[in-house]
Amino acid sequence: MTADINFELLKRLCEAPGIAGREEAVRAIVREAMEPLVDEISVDALGNMIGRRNGNGGPTVMFAGHMDEIGFLVKHIDDNGFLRLQPVGGFDGRVLPAQRCLVHTEAGASLPGAMALETKPIHLLSGSEIQAPKVEQIFVDLGLSGETVKEQVQVGDMVTMDRTVEWIGDNVMGKAFDDRISIFLMLEAARKLGDEQVDAEIVLVATTQEEVGLRGARTAAYHIEPDIGVALDITLAMDIPGAAPQDAVTRLGEGAAIKVFDSSHISNHKLVSHFKQLARDNDIKYQMEILPRGGTDAGAMQLSRAGMPAITISLPTRYVHTVNEMAAVTDIQAEIDLLAAYMRHAHEGDYSLE
Repeated sequence: MTADINFELLKRLCEAPGIAGREEAVRAIVREAMEPLVDEISVDALGNMIGRRNGNGGPTVMFAGHMDEIGFLVKHIDDNGFLRLQPVGGFDGRVLPAQRCLVHTEAGASLPGAMALETKPIHLLSGSEIQAPKVEQIFVDLGLSGETVKEQVQVGDMVTMDRTVEWIGDNVMGKAFDDRISIFLMLEAARKLGDEQVDAEIVLVATTQEEVGLRGARTAAYHIEPDIGVALDITLAMDIPGAAPQDAVTRLGEGAAIKVFDSSHISNHKLVSHFKQLARDNDIKYQMEILPRGGTDAGAMQLSRAGMPAITISLPTRYVHTVNEMAAVTDIQAEIDLLAAYMRHAHEGDYSLE
């Protein structure tokens, strides 16, 4: 706990419930934190929170981190009150059995539930019957009668995981770092600037529905028409047992990750060079990232209207898409410093490909 980060804000952002299309609780926290940092704030039709910070002319730079977390919708309630789920985003069925969750009702209640697997207890299974669980085999037990559940819960209610954000050694750990922690980084970078005037128009966007197809970033970029797009997201840190060194992607403690490639976009190579130079000039630790599969809001921004130079700056994270996502506090600080440096120097970049 040596780094001086705003842990309270990080905790509030990451513990708030908000799957794709239901980001309202997160948006309220983002608005509260963003308003003092920008000159103008608005919400568009898809729920993107857009904060504009006026500069001294120069290019318009859109920074985007998404508010939605992976989770579920209630799709069926049986007569005994057990709930079946529709995934909203990509949970791995292997990490869900015996987890705790919250069912968020239309009346505003958050009902605690236990996730369970439709199978016999392990004591009664033969070896051949033990298989990797699938998401469609998961049900939720609210500990209530079928009648009571049907009175309180409806098809379409949101279900999120029930986990808090905690310090763990030199790291932080919790749910929904994907991608609330990137919104935290974006806000803290803007906070670091203080009242400093920069020669770029900075637009901070907390996007919606990234986990189901980069939808919020697509409409926000079309409306804002930025000259440059910078997506902020987490990425895989496979510096753990079971991963070959060449497949690590990133490593905790090695600094902010400057993305070169993923399956949604290829970063503008001049933007990559600019971020690398800024990191070197400001003694900020960084690492390079190539992600074989997966995408970010940069994929949508890059293709908006006639296109734009785009890049993703990533936070190395272990155990992505689980309730125990883990990031190093030193990497968090490195990315805040790098983003703030870019906000100051974005106007100096020439990213044309002529």
